[in-house]
Amino acid sequence: MSGGNPAKAYFREAGSGPAVVCLHCSASTSGQWRPLMDRLAERYRVIAPDLYGAGKSPPWPGERPMWIDDQIAFLAPAFERAGERFHLVGHSYGGAIALKAALGLRPRLASLVLYEPVLFSVLLDAAPESAAAREIMAVRDDTAHLGPEAVAQRFIDYWMGAGTWAAMPEPRRATLTAAVRTMKPEWHSAFNEPTPLEAFTALDVPALLMTGTGSTAAARSVARLVGGVLPRVRIEEIEGLGHMAPVTHPDEVNARIERFLADI
Repeated sequence: MSGGNPAKAYFREAGSGPAVVCLHCSASTSGQWRPLMDRLAERYRVIAPDLYGAGKSPPWPGERPMWIDDQIAFLAPAFERAGERFHLVGHSYGGAIALKAALGLRPRLASLVLYEPVLFSVLLDAAPESAAAREIMAVRDDTAHLGPEAVAQRFIDYWMGAGTWAAMPEPRRATLTAAVRTMKPEWHSAFNEPTPLEAFTALDVPALLMTGTGSTAAARSVARLVGGVLPRVRIEEIEGLGHMAPVTHPDEVNARIERFLADI
């Protein structure tokens, strides 16, 4: 579902029951949630939108810098489709959007599930001189001046490990090179979000926050900060998995999501 003015996100939907809205990571699409949809469809209605510039959604117009609130407004049709009460799931950049969106959706929010939300603004505010902050700022600065393929290589190797890009087949590289063209406005919104960390103490809903022991310092640092303020959070650290675990190891991550939803 897309089109219209203002722009609206395309979203896929499967199953029936209580709604679960899932927000994907950067350089991905709603398709990353297909395994979770298959797992939950008998008991839940899973709605997975494409963010700006991803999948079948239109690109960010680029007339000004993008803010997370712009993504939230863009996703309004998916949130409306979810009805009066729903669960919200977000991975990486989708997790950053989910965190901010949750503040405005509190009366309707049944629970919040996050895998390493990359709301880097809270890290830069809390520990701007930390190794983790310097690490992610270096990635941001590199991607600001490199060409599209070099940006894709820097992005993939940072998040998935050195050498990942070199091992990829050429068609996959081409797909990712096209996908990372949407990243510049996303970087701006994740680094410059004005909401302070303390604001998330208001999210008095059941929350699951997952991290991987093999992830990056920046992602793990943001997760620690967020986990420290969510009032009803269950923190699960998954041994050996990295930042892209919802994509690379969906069975492990999705089983945890399923158990969490069943426990509420």
